Amino acid sequence: MSRAGRIAAALAALALVAGCGSTAEPRSGAAGPTAGSSITGTVTVFAAASLTESFKTLADGFEAAHPGARVKLNFGASSALALQITQGAPADVFASASAGNMSQLIAAEAATGSRAFAHNVLQIAVPPANPAGVTGVADLARQGVLVALCQSQVPCGAAAEKVFDKAGITVRPVTLEQDVKSVLIKVETGEVDAGVVYLTDVRAAGAKVRGIAIPDELNASTEYPIAVLRAARNPAAAQAFTDYVLSGAGQDVLAAAGFAKP
Repeated sequence: MSRAGRIAAALAALALVAGCGSTAEPRSGAAGPTAGSSITGTVTVFAAASLTESFKTLADGFEAAHPGARVKLNFGASSALALQITQGAPADVFASASAGNMSQLIAAEAATGSRAFAHNVLQIAVPPANPAGVTGVADLARQGVLVALCQSQVPCGAAAEKVFDKAGITVRPVTLEQDVKSVLIKVETGEVDAGVVYLTDVRAAGAKVRGIAIPDELNASTEYPIAVLRAARNPAAAQAFTDYVLSGAGQDVLAAAGFAKP
């Protein structure tokens, strides 16, 4: 989606929420941004790779509501981003695809706490023509089927291992990638027959891949927490962006991308 399209989508979500006239009380700390506010400057957000499309839309909507603010996004594997932050990388907000990686930051006193903002599950991605005839999890263990997975320390890799354990199969990937988007690229380019990614990544890829659902009894899920970092250089903007992600408008953007509520 183009930048203009993302801005339009985010503003539409804001307008929808504003026009609903709901009598429900807002969640604590989850109010959407207000145009004309005093939030200014750059807020640097480190976010899991699986959040790429939705956080670009959220950033555009936040900037539109706060003309004096700019969101700088850095995407990658949650484990790698957490390590970068603990080693002193300048960041204001961390949005992780793993509660474990967030807990590491809190233990290292890089953050004082976090809030869950989304939930995701895995799906098998195959090329549109599905040359290996993959129909389910068991096919990933078939001889000759080329499979791409995330590295085991990456949330999508750890979740895939849980699926294989539940299914009682051994999958021998031909490549272990540094994040979920790298797995998706291997599928899109036809370098592999299948990859295990998040449902939201399959949706974001559109016609470039086909998604094969994993049964609930075998699937693994992950919860996404977000936190303002203790070393934030722009704590006001960091808190405002975090509140926007947690707001009704932010949740609408995430739901449109396929994320479930935490």
